Amino acid sequence: MVLNIGVIGAGLIGRDHIRRVTDDLPGARVSAVADVDLDRAKSVAAGLPAAKPLPTGLDVIADDDVDAVLVTSWGPTHEEYVLAAIAEGKQVFCEKPLATTREACERIIDAEVAAGKRLVMVGYMRRYDPAYRALKAAVTAGEIGAPLMFHSVHRNPAVPPHYSSNMIINDTCAHDVDITRFLLESEVAAVRVLTPARRNRRDPEHLTEAMLVLEMANGVLVDVEASINIAYGYDIRGEIVGETGTVSLGEATPTVLRRDGGYRGQVPANWQDRFRSAYDAEFRAWIAAASRGESTGPSTWDGYATTVVCETGLAAWRTGDRVEASLRDKPGLYGDPVTPASHE
Repeated sequence: MVLNIGVIGAGLIGRDHIRRVTDDLPGARVSAVADVDLDRAKSVAAGLPAAKPLPTGLDVIADDDVDAVLVTSWGPTHEEYVLAAIAEGKQVFCEKPLATTREACERIIDAEVAAGKRLVMVGYMRRYDPAYRALKAAVTAGEIGAPLMFHSVHRNPAVPPHYSSNMIINDTCAHDVDITRFLLESEVAAVRVLTPARRNRRDPEHLTEAMLVLEMANGVLVDVEASINIAYGYDIRGEIVGETGTVSLGEATPTVLRRDGGYRGQVPANWQDRFRSAYDAEFRAWIAAASRGESTGPSTWDGYATTVVCETGLAAWRTGDRVEASLRDKPGLYGDPVTPASHE
């Protein structure tokens, strides 16, 4: 059986996923494409063997030739499309964010709980990255004792012109928040945000560096360093400090050259280079699950929890205070009420 996927949003990430489904992964094909720019949807569909352009995302969801839905549109539109897919009983992969507000995420939770089954997977691809999975395996196996602290680093060489200051928290750091929950199997209890006294001379009008301090419900302390205009490359780092040792992400470069009293390696140029295998793995998992009429991976609850923490982080940044993160009760559909469900 081939899974027919309807794509809503044919921008950069949407086209990258379309290429992935069409060229790299078996078991699925793109059968419909919609975009706010209909001409773009027509152009993308014309290059695919079985896809048709449709006027709106709702037309994609309702189409009888669409078995499952991929939402890669602008963040504020996600709620409408995810709710519509749930109403149609179709599995949906939603790129992060699940939705842009706590209330919107809660409406999706309520709809999915009413449906009685998981239908949503949220695109937090770091959970499928081999390096992060090795990090989690080491912690789960007890190789460093109980975790005490986690240091996370997220550096971008540059960001697009539409990037606003608050996006360093609710867009960039969203991935760090989710992977922290995944690695430590605990919710975030409180957030502080620290920023440098000096603005980056390359972009003095915007917040380009920040440090989030997360207090986890299980007592682990986390710092997230974010820098979104650092020029030299796309650099992702992470280290968990435990009672008896530490474990950290390996360097992404395949080789490090040491000679003449120094050494040289490579830093990925962008997120596509760094996380290509993770994106492939998450889509492979989603296609396999959706073909069985099931969902897997990061859930609606994971999307909700991350959105709430990012909202809390924005409040902490604006006030300069430590702000507690308050989550609703976790429905049984999403597993244990205390720790995040680590669906594969």
